[in-house]
Amino acid sequence: MMFLSYEEYKTVCYAWLGLAIIVFCTLLFVKAPYGRHRTSGWGIEIAAKAGWILMESIPAVLLTLILILGDNREPIIIFFWAIWTAHYVNRAWAWPNRAKLNQKLIPLSVVILAMIFNTVNCWLNGIWLFDLSNGYGNSWFTDPRFILGTSIFFLGMIINIKSDDILFSLRDDGSTGYKIPRGGLFERVSSPNYLGEIVEWTGFAIATWSLAGFTFAIWTFCNLAPRAIAHHRWYRDEFSDYPKDRKALIPYLI
Repeated sequence: MMFLSYEEYKTVCYAWLGLAIIVFCTLLFVKAPYGRHRTSGWGIEIAAKAGWILMESIPAVLLTLILILGDNREPIIIFFWAIWTAHYVNRAWAWPNRAKLNQKLIPLSVVILAMIFNTVNCWLNGIWLFDLSNGYGNSWFTDPRFILGTSIFFLGMIINIKSDDILFSLRDDGSTGYKIPRGGLFERVSSPNYLGEIVEWTGFAIATWSLAGFTFAIWTFCNLAPRAIAHHRWYRDEFSDYPKDRKALIPYLI
């Protein structure tokens, strides 16, 4: 299965990286219109729960399809598929059901853009893992890059899930409004859930030691960092008693 030559793959990755920088700069000024930043004027809206399930299912389903069609199924590749899929099973099916989205809407345009984003990133990582990499070999399980990368990935996953747990607990009393989250890394930053996801894919990039993984990590930062900054500003505007020493995304820095 050869979707791209190695040179074509590199060209697409570099072009995709360039677009990530453009999107980052755009999102610093234009807030994606969903959740607390939802605004009118973005076209047709659909149920937020259905939208999240649709757009976050793509990476799990598509990477599995590429695995089935691909030529490489060595143990290390199956491991990479498993941790990727575990993340998106949580994002596509567990998270929307826990986030109490039943009465919320999301613009269809946002869902479509997210589907494109997920498809391209999944496609680039899939063709690298299952075709162009030519395999890693079992010795990669003891390579320092794999050990460091997977450790960072699981650290990020724990941060992401634990932070989501704190956010979900704010509405255990049945309320639907926003509150100041406290505990865990929320004591240091406004969006540790986003920080955790950035850490995850940074770890994945190191563990796979691939241009596709690096590209996805940069895209994750470019997509989530501006939203974390927007969340931080929103919290400070909304709550007069919001902790002044909290940063937006990275403790003590941003």
